[in-house]
Amino acid sequence: MATTASRPANQAPPLEGYDLYSENRPLAEAVAREGAGWADDALRALGTLLGGEPLEWGRLANESPPQLRTHDRFGNRIDEVEFHPAWHQLLGLGVEHALHASPWREPRAGAHVARAAGFLSLGEVEAGVCCPLSMTFASLATLREEPELYDEWKPLFTSTVYDPGLRPAAEKAGALCGMALTERMGGSDVRVNETVAQAAGGDGEATLHGDKWFCSAPMCDAFLVTAQAPGGLTCYFVPRVLPDGGRNAFHIDRLKDKLGNRSNASAEIRFDGAWARRVGAEGRGVRTIIEMVAHTRLDCVLGSTGLMRRAVAEATHHAAHRLAFGRLLTDQPLMQNVLADLCVDSEAATVLALRLARAYDEEDAPFRRLATAVAKYWVCKSTPPLVAEALECLGGNGYVEESVLPRLYRESPLNSVWEGAANVNALDVLRAIARQPESLEALLAEIDLAAGAEPRLDAAVAELRRELADPADVELRARRLVEGLALCLQGSLLVRHGAGAVAEAFCASRLGGDGGRAYGTLPAGLRLAAIIERHRPRV
Repeated sequence: MATTASRPANQAPPLEGYDLYSENRPLAEAVAREGAGWADDALRALGTLLGGEPLEWGRLANESPPQLRTHDRFGNRIDEVEFHPAWHQLLGLGVEHALHASPWREPRAGAHVARAAGFLSLGEVEAGVCCPLSMTFASLATLREEPELYDEWKPLFTSTVYDPGLRPAAEKAGALCGMALTERMGGSDVRVNETVAQAAGGDGEATLHGDKWFCSAPMCDAFLVTAQAPGGLTCYFVPRVLPDGGRNAFHIDRLKDKLGNRSNASAEIRFDGAWARRVGAEGRGVRTIIEMVAHTRLDCVLGSTGLMRRAVAEATHHAAHRLAFGRLLTDQPLMQNVLADLCVDSEAATVLALRLARAYDEEDAPFRRLATAVAKYWVCKSTPPLVAEALECLGGNGYVEESVLPRLYRESPLNSVWEGAANVNALDVLRAIARQPESLEALLAEIDLAAGAEPRLDAAVAELRRELADPADVELRARRLVEGLALCLQGSLLVRHGAGAVAEAFCASRLGGDGGRAYGTLPAGLRLAAIIERHRPRV
């Protein structure tokens, strides 16, 4: 006799089959506010698509991580990485929607904001594929230093055709670009890198010899790397396949066994006379590559914000359906405190990320310079504790792989490490303030747009200015200064643009000192239920 399947009692239904973009209300509002309202329909369509089958692709791509094939069956060196079909489906989806290139394809007002919203939404589904999309997007900012290279590769790097496989550029319908900067002896200090570039003809051609300790997405078609030329550290462009169809001397020694980001390959690579073309002036490698780093740091902020949002969505959804002690979790005061506290950080990250994206649209160099480093430090550093608390909201269910929270938790520290760990970013903030004081003036001017609107914000800004004016032990206090800049900037944005209940909770707990170190310590009298409902996806 046939039976009718039913959902087990007191279990939340799967969070799927919904529009990730529209149900992320702070994000949709920020898109309209920051100048990309024209993209709303396309973002809704993408959000609806991402809320369906791609959620399953993310699981599959992580359960079947990439495999390195150094040689073919005849013993020939091939240095290829094999991926699960779900990886290709997700990466192809990102390319099809131009999340790797839209501001370069159509440089209109709001283009970076629109891309940021789409990239953030894809990051909710699976973060691994965001790496090659981000590096391709950022590579074009650096390739502009060499107009001939830019004109040659831009059509491939901006194509919306996903065309995997190593073939000559002339045979490709689309391509992806990566980068490899760090070496074992240097890490973030790329100036001590020992890869050597030897001249190999005119027009900046060279052969490279050396090792790179970290190369993300080594299956890309080309890479930007740094090497020591006679004139100093220099940036080079290295294709995987030579124009004549031969494989470049770009060898993958092994793949990293990483904590998270399991769907994406990261490798140790070796250049054994790899052919390369110089990008920018000889000896100006750091200055040349810095534009790529700035754009990937923007994407670190977006990626972490996406992880926060997915964690908050899962936690609020679960609590709205799970009964405990005779009541829904979401109706219980202490759980309301925890959930609302999580929502506050998620919205604060969202308003900051989209405001930062607008600075790239407007080519607002002073604000962008400092705000990127500040946001990269604070948003990425804030993500792991938020994801951990969201996981705990699901109890034992959250500790089980099927809940997706363990994958988010393993992923959560990555963006704080990538493109300069927290100390590197904090010291970069000090460097920007010292060398480009106009960047601090621009950031403080943005904060001051909310002056007089919130006493706790005003008091926090006054304290921040006192801290900035004190030169004593400034490196020792670098993290404290960056945290102050970030919180005041987020507070200003929320007071001006966020939901009133969220702004009130943020100022009371993050600026007014009326909150503890753990989540769930918001003071009494706040509109917790309203905050939660604003962030809970309706499925």
